[in-house]
Amino acid sequence: MIDDNYRVYYEIFVGAFSDSDNDEIGDIKGIINRLDYLNDGDINSGKSLGVTGLWLMPIMPSPSYHKYDTINYKDIDPDFGSMEDFENLIDASNERNIDVIIDLVINHTSSYHPWFSQAKEAAQTGDLDSPYLEYYTLVTENEMIDGRTYHHFYEDLYYEGNFWSGMPELNLDSQLVRDEIKDIISFWLGKGVKGFRLDAVKYPYYEENDKNIEFWNWFMSEVKAIDEEAYVVGEMWDSNRNILPYYEPFNNFDFGMAELNGYVSLTVKNIETVNSYVSYLSQYRKSVKEVNSDAILQPFISNHDMNRAAGYLSVDDYKMHMAANLYILTYGTPFIYYGEEIGMLGSRGNENTDSNRRLAMFWGDNDTVGNPVGATWSQDRQTNGSVMDQIDDENSLFNHYKKLIMLRNANPEIARGDYTALNFSGYSSFGGFLSTYQDSTVGVFHNTSNSEVTIDLSEYTSYLFTSLRGYIGKSNASLTNQQLTIGPMTSVVLK
Repeated sequence: MIDDNYRVYYEIFVGAFSDSDNDEIGDIKGIINRLDYLNDGDINSGKSLGVTGLWLMPIMPSPSYHKYDTINYKDIDPDFGSMEDFENLIDASNERNIDVIIDLVINHTSSYHPWFSQAKEAAQTGDLDSPYLEYYTLVTENEMIDGRTYHHFYEDLYYEGNFWSGMPELNLDSQLVRDEIKDIISFWLGKGVKGFRLDAVKYPYYEENDKNIEFWNWFMSEVKAIDEEAYVVGEMWDSNRNILPYYEPFNNFDFGMAELNGYVSLTVKNIETVNSYVSYLSQYRKSVKEVNSDAILQPFISNHDMNRAAGYLSVDDYKMHMAANLYILTYGTPFIYYGEEIGMLGSRGNENTDSNRRLAMFWGDNDTVGNPVGATWSQDRQTNGSVMDQIDDENSLFNHYKKLIMLRNANPEIARGDYTALNFSGYSSFGGFLSTYQDSTVGVFHNTSNSEVTIDLSEYTSYLFTSLRGYIGKSNASLTNQQLTIGPMTSVVLK
């Protein structure tokens, strides 16, 4: 039973996940239809992937395919279904002990949002008493701030829109806007969501981190006033040094782990040593806890804004398997990007479109879901196989993820414990750590090489291991007294 926020989340771009009505656009009913794939309600059944949280990318009405520019904060985009569909998803998820969080974009709206339309109408008619003139950041040319992007609004007025002209920035200093945000928070928590993923958290006040953190502290006070246990994670895509202050209001994704040059990829490729990776985990967590002792880390290797990991971590060479081991067998709440578990491919490419990173889930059955607008990849480029290809293949990447999540769940010390980093001097592709939770300690060890390793653990730790809790990877492992033998591209949990 998962009874806290140390879950395994699964990120879904709804429009490309599963189509229930044959219009080639993924929808909420499609997610409901696929819940048995994600979590069949029994984390020990071994039949489903076993995730215990869902992050839905934006679901609110929007003129774009990606929905990061809403026209209504309290509804479901009709392409994705109805509010009743969403309520049914929440009910079905609750029955399976799956928490659902949703993307919340409150830095800006769509330029088609009624608030923006009414602000423009007020300016054009000279209605200076209209409250909507206060909703957006409207300035004259002399009031523009260097480094920010502005677009013409009316006569001598310009509005701030740092992403593009179709996304006007909200005036978050306005009490009227903050009252709207409070209402939005209350609405969605009332619908049963467990929290929010916050988009672009360094942009409410562009490049003004102190003001941003002050705003997000206010935001979190409003969230916690409604639900003390609400789970919120921020997208602060920046260096670790700049991410750390944002742990004051909420948890943040660990971008240092992700992408081609992140710690997981570099460790799997043996560019960084496993010792270095373990040291990174320990130091980063220590730094985070100094900012917020209640913080939980959010490890991941890719998301909707990144080229898919299987493009630079080969499935055939077991690098995707080991990458999964490294970030899922760690402290905190890992996030899997939909399709990662089957090695889906997708990258911006020469066309430079993010749609290629958000391609249709490759089910391999009769699902009619199609690629989003702007995508240039055809499904025949998905060379690692579909869900249907992998689900009955004991050695598939999908079944690796399934077993990996079960191993993690069976050893709660991994996600929740206090870490002791071990330094295996002389080894570059072997390493690990101890994790202690409620007086119980496990050891997690990784071998990222293509050769078997035998090591006397008593030379590196005084902790005595008595059992092998499980191993996962390309090979196997054994423990005799304190002598561990671990096969190539394999991870092991000892107790």
